Amino acid sequence: MKASDILALVRPNIAALTPYSTARDEYQGALGIFLDANESPYPTGYNRYPDPHQKELKRRIGEIKGVDPARIFIGNGSDEAIDLVFRVFCRPGVDNAVAITPSYGMYKVAAAINDVALREVRLEEDFSLPAERLLAACDTHTRLMFLCSPNNPTGNAFGRDELLALADRFSGMLVVDEAYIDFSSIPSLRTQIAAHPNIIVLQTLSKAWGMAALRVGLAFADPLVISLMSQVKYPYNIGQKTQETVLEALSSPIDARVAEIVSERARVAEALRGMPVVLKLWPSEANFLLVRFPDADAMYEKLLAEGIIVRNRNRVPGCEGCLRITIGTPEENDRLIETLIQSKP
Repeated sequence: MKASDILALVRPNIAALTPYSTARDEYQGALGIFLDANESPYPTGYNRYPDPHQKELKRRIGEIKGVDPARIFIGNGSDEAIDLVFRVFCRPGVDNAVAITPSYGMYKVAAAINDVALREVRLEEDFSLPAERLLAACDTHTRLMFLCSPNNPTGNAFGRDELLALADRFSGMLVVDEAYIDFSSIPSLRTQIAAHPNIIVLQTLSKAWGMAALRVGLAFADPLVISLMSQVKYPYNIGQKTQETVLEALSSPIDARVAEIVSERARVAEALRGMPVVLKLWPSEANFLLVRFPDADAMYEKLLAEGIIVRNRNRVPGCEGCLRITIGTPEENDRLIETLIQSKP
């Protein structure tokens, strides 16, 4: 797909939208006396509205990620970006989206909120990508396709070439959610968006960067897509304190922490693999493991009684009997392993 083809996928009312504009958007020059936004004139450190375009934060993220700031959207968590792509591309009650399952539950929730049918396609038995079935699920009203890679909750990542091939064959926008990409051996697709304008890559600062409480999600896409998302979002979606805190946190490298999590992932997996209580454990490219137990509900309660909270995925189709276990600190992982060793099959 060419960049010029994207506009044909956009909801007509969004394409014609005149976005909200602040006086400071319209004024070019040095700012002095602020009498435009009905703010308090008394300085508290936060009496002025934040930069609605997060220019400094985008510049810094662009440096770290190797992406032009014009291709970056910053949202209130990745969930805001997920919601926005539905609002930009899908007409309520008319258009539809396709997604893999099992996968991140917010795709389904955001689709329902926006009155968009979500057609879920089961992963293969080994959790590999069902490319042909995904394409077969599409019709002339399919505007979006959601793929989480590494996938939550299965933990596996899809091959870069197969994702690009799917983007070439799909006539809508391919949304690749890379929330766990920092833990993966497979490179991000964000470097491919210039050559594939119908790819939207989602990432987050919640996982590897340790900023879950700050709620900062990222989208990398063609500048037209970024512009449309920015026009539809609420003007001041990222607060000043958050922007300042994130900028400061981005100055601290995360390589050592990511390396330890990846190393601990391998250690925990090896320990669990030999336990009688574990029926199956899948390879992971994320910061968690999907593990099948003889009785997942009972094991969940057992861990909970020991003060260990995991995610029960037993009722998710394709993950029956499974718990999703996040990799913690070495000490936390030791507690998990000790508790499982003491458990009976």
